[in-house]
Amino acid sequence: MEDLEKKIIQAKHRLKEAEARDRVKERKTRTRRLIQEGAVLEKVLPQVSNIEIENLECFLRNKFL
Repeated sequence: MEDLEKKIIQAKHRLKEAEARDRVKERKTRTRRLIQEGAVLEKVLPQVSNIEIENLECFLRNKFL
C-alpha cells in the first residue's frame, strides 16, 4: 500500500507541476501579445506615447468609438 500511496503522491505532484508550467506559458504568451499590441498602437498612433496611461483608454474611446 505504501508504494501505491507514493505513486499517487508523485502523480499529483507531476500534475501540479504541469499545471504550473501551463500557467507560466499562458502568462508569457499573454505578455508577448500585449507588448506586440502596444508596439503596433505606438507605431500607428505615435501620439499615444505622450499620453498618461490613465488617460489612454479615454483617448482611444474618443478617437475610435
